[in-house]
Amino acid sequence: MSLENQLIKFTKKGIYCPQGKFYLDPWFPVDYAIISHGHADHARWGMKRYLCTNDSTAILQHRLGAGITIESIPYHSELNINGVKVSFYPAGHVIGSAQIKLEYKGYVVVFTGDYKTQPDFITTPFESVKCHTFITESTFGLPIYNWKSEASLQKELHSWVKLNQSSNRTSVFLGYSLGKAQRLMSLLEGTDEIYVHRSIHNLNTAIAHSGIRLPNTKLWTADLDKKSLQNKIIIAPPAILGSRMLKRLPNPATAVCSGWMQIRGNRRWQAVDAGFAVSDHADWHGLIDAVKSSEAEQVYVTHGSQSVFSKYLNEIGIKADELITEYGEEALSNAETENEKVVIE
Repeated sequence: MSLENQLIKFTKKGIYCPQGKFYLDPWFPVDYAIISHGHADHARWGMKRYLCTNDSTAILQHRLGAGITIESIPYHSELNINGVKVSFYPAGHVIGSAQIKLEYKGYVVVFTGDYKTQPDFITTPFESVKCHTFITESTFGLPIYNWKSEASLQKELHSWVKLNQSSNRTSVFLGYSLGKAQRLMSLLEGTDEIYVHRSIHNLNTAIAHSGIRLPNTKLWTADLDKKSLQNKIIIAPPAILGSRMLKRLPNPATAVCSGWMQIRGNRRWQAVDAGFAVSDHADWHGLIDAVKSSEAEQVYVTHGSQSVFSKYLNEIGIKADELITEYGEEALSNAETENEKVVIE
């Protein structure tokens, strides 16, 4: 049996490490799950034991229940599990997100989960890890996807807020409550008062308990006086589109924040006022850079544009195969792809 096969097997429950007797982000209940980050397609309920980064602990407890059996270690710390050295490296995706490094008898596998190579103002930046086998996502694995710098994006968002304020409009940014919301908060900090939906507020509270500093925000509730919200900023999950809560706002201007906004037609489909290409995933060049810098002999490409991206890697001389998983794409929909229920008042 090759060292790769001793370290990873692709099963119906997820990516399994036979030597270590644990799974990486499994999608069905198992005895021991090592979790890359807190999004629902990677961190699921029902595992007997969880292992994650220190910064993900409060997020998992908030989403999966305070009673889960969970252990955590900091980035770069090493844990020996049945002879397999396990460690976490920053993935740059959302707060607490990590690449999972497995090492056994000198052979190294890196499972990236989801990642973003472009630094932002709030997430621990992505770190490249050398390995023999590299498992990468490809959510935005097409050449059309190229993100702006964080400074350029911030300037664009600030300009839109000022434009809305000149017309006495309330700026409403729509983004998922874990990752996108906190990043928007950091991008918009200092422009004006920021109000957040309760689902974001509750998650922010859990994150803050971990000692992570977040920008100051206020809770947006349905009973707030309309005048107090006029010209202000609101960050909310996409599920509020079309809700009574949104309609009660004074002259709202809505913007969807998603990598899919790189394609202008998606904004028209959502019937919103604006769309900003804000993504927590690597763009085309980021994916290529991550694969190349890993110096991996074997690459497995998971969810997203895996057929296009794996074909390209093979064309440039990097051995790559598609890997079908149950990890989801960054969805452009009105429904939250998260465990918690979003209450629309």
